[in-house]
Amino acid sequence: MTLPATGDPRTQAAPESPVEISEPQYVTEDGSPNVALLQDRMPPHLQASRPVVALATVLGFLFIFLSFRPLWHTDLWGHLSYGRWIWQNGHLPVTEPLMPLSKGVPMIDTAWLSQLLGYGMITQFGPSGIQFLYALAIGIVMSLLTYAVYRRTGNPWAALLTLAVFHWVEYHQLLIVRPQLAGMVCFAAIFTMATSARWRGWYTWTIPVLFAIWANMHGSFLVGLVLLGGVLTGRAIDVYRRTRDRRFVFADRTCRQLLIALELSAAAVLLNPYGLAIYPEVFAVAGSKNLEALVEWDPLTLRMKQGQAAAVIALALIVMYRFTPRRVTMREVLLLCGYGALALWTSRMIVWWGPVAAYYLGLHTAAVWKSWSNRPAKEPVRGGMWTVVLLGLCWIFFAYTPFGSVAIHGRPTDEESQFTELRRKTSSQTPVAIAEYLRKNPPQGQVFNAYEWGDYLTWAGPEGMQVFLNSHAHLVPEEVWQDYLETVHGSSDWSGNLNRYGVNAIILDRMYRGDFIRKLEDTSSVWEKKYADNVGAVFYRKNPI
Repeated sequence: MTLPATGDPRTQAAPESPVEISEPQYVTEDGSPNVALLQDRMPPHLQASRPVVALATVLGFLFIFLSFRPLWHTDLWGHLSYGRWIWQNGHLPVTEPLMPLSKGVPMIDTAWLSQLLGYGMITQFGPSGIQFLYALAIGIVMSLLTYAVYRRTGNPWAALLTLAVFHWVEYHQLLIVRPQLAGMVCFAAIFTMATSARWRGWYTWTIPVLFAIWANMHGSFLVGLVLLGGVLTGRAIDVYRRTRDRRFVFADRTCRQLLIALELSAAAVLLNPYGLAIYPEVFAVAGSKNLEALVEWDPLTLRMKQGQAAAVIALALIVMYRFTPRRVTMREVLLLCGYGALALWTSRMIVWWGPVAAYYLGLHTAAVWKSWSNRPAKEPVRGGMWTVVLLGLCWIFFAYTPFGSVAIHGRPTDEESQFTELRRKTSSQTPVAIAEYLRKNPPQGQVFNAYEWGDYLTWAGPEGMQVFLNSHAHLVPEEVWQDYLETVHGSSDWSGNLNRYGVNAIILDRMYRGDFIRKLEDTSSVWEKKYADNVGAVFYRKNPI
């Protein structure tokens, strides 16, 4: 028998040892789940980061704060009254429908969609619904600006600075709940798209859609067209300065896209019930002589708190421009100077300068900090867990608002509880108790009222009450407006003016018309004080005209 050859033992392979397959450690040593084994299946574009969650937390607390702000006593209630009129009549007004002394005056209601939305919210959810719309509009604007700065710089502190600057400059303008807030949302969205680092294809159709909505929410859409025109002009100037050849301006893709967006937006504005008539209406309102007597239409000065804030921010921008390594584009110069000039013309226009100034101050502050600190930028860790945390925070912030409570638990149905809710959620100068008295004791004939109260008295007073005027001063005939100013300031012929208009009731506030109230008290043979509180007073003529 032949034995098999064994060969050189040095060349024989060692027997294979069994491979040990370790079991995954589903739990850690302390018995808790091993989260390292979890696989993040969240799409990358939906994954959030810790700085984003931190910014959202700050914005959430501001949102809750704004949701508890009392509703101001001007503007809002007039727009709600127009919304109620449109809903009840099923069409837009052709002439002014709420002020008898403006009967027959043509009216183009550029805010009809905002008015209907507000009326629907207050009908379904009460004052909490309006508080929610107010906080949501400002919250969206702040979120767009904050995230735009963070996305461009990666610096959450610069984003917080943008938020703080915006709120400081716009504080007084944001006190009043008005359809202009819807215009601010559209403005912020268009601004962040038009000034982004890279133009995206969907901007070209999204911007015109926003303009179509804006033109039906508020008449300030013209400011948005100025925005697009300024960005386009600035881009064209920058391209020409770099190339010294006009052909490159027309060949630049961003210039072409901006031009197309501007043309489509100007056409999209016409998608409104009035068509081309909406353009001259905007200029007619801005040029109304009646508005010259209103404080918010005065030029911006350093005597105003918002003027002082604007001066500080402008100085800070100049300092940042001195040290910033970031290239200063012509579009930001045009936008800052253009809207700044509008604000100097009328202080109300600072509402459009504020977001632009806050945005660019945030960008250049981040650039200066980066150049001085010499620290390499670190990409924040993104993950689906942070997205879940972000969504949870959003729900918590919503649930803790008055609107969230009403949406979850419902609102009170009895009249006494609703009246208490209204007193609690309106500003201290709102004539809630006075309107309640008037409903129980309706005045007969023409009423003379404080300008600031005309809106609320129309909304909450007795049906059909003939208010003298409301906050839509541009719809009041100039003669009526001048007679109102002479009367309320106690001119020598104030009694004759009241007789000429057949006024049988006078409703005045104490804050600004205390002297006039005392004059009426001195004429007790003609006027009888029927009701008075710490907000205002009601007088009825003893012998009605």
